[in-house]
Amino acid sequence: MLSNEQISRLKKELNDEKKSLEDQLQANKEGGLESASARDTVGELSLYDNHPADMGSELYEREKDFALEEHHDSELNKINTALKAIEDGSYGKCKKCGTEIPFERLEVLPATLYCKEHSPEQTVPGDRPVEEDVLEPAYGNTFQHHQFREVVDNEDSFQEVARFGTSETPSDLRGDYEDYNSLYNEGHDDEGFTEDYETFVGNDMEGKQRKIYPSKKQEEYEAMLDENNIEAPYGDVPYRQTDGYMDDDKE
Repeated sequence: MLSNEQISRLKKELNDEKKSLEDQLQANKEGGLESASARDTVGELSLYDNHPADMGSELYEREKDFALEEHHDSELNKINTALKAIEDGSYGKCKKCGTEIPFERLEVLPATLYCKEHSPEQTVPGDRPVEEDVLEPAYGNTFQHHQFREVVDNEDSFQEVARFGTSETPSDLRGDYEDYNSLYNEGHDDEGFTEDYETFVGNDMEGKQRKIYPSKKQEEYEAMLDENNIEAPYGDVPYRQTDGYMDDDKE
């Protein structure tokens, strides 16, 4: 059972904390947090001409202040309830089971009215975000909709996202496509190169001594160029030894 000295000490701590919370809440009211709009707090005449990201910091700070204010209100209600319990003599006993609350627990949480076993804060909320009904955790370095589960490269990453829609049209890409949904539905690429010619072209560590390595992929690539009568997938490329405006030969 708590002694009178212990109750007096805890009551003083509750009153001190109560005054601190009331001062903070009053400061928020005087600062216009409740009455002022987001436009008034940043001094802007209008927010319509700003990108939403431009107001990101201000919105974060405003929401943080509202969250702290709500927390202060909740703590203040607990303190007032504890002070009322001191006045009616029920302080120090668990409201759920009636057992004595240890003084060591009240030293840490002077506003609590429950023992450790029956504390309401132990209850895990059952209302989970609705997104969790459809989202799944990550499965390593793979995509959920990818048919293969090995490590993917940048090309595969882009194709996985681009199949949900881009600003490109079938006329922007080489080849024939039936509809927009088939633009990036190229299936699995075992070699994992962004461009077809990268499978048979190589160079040294300094980017020199370029060399073509004959392969079936190279033959298919050249046959495709010949069939379309072009030098490269993006059209005929005129050959120049140097660019005139870059020529640094001096007369």
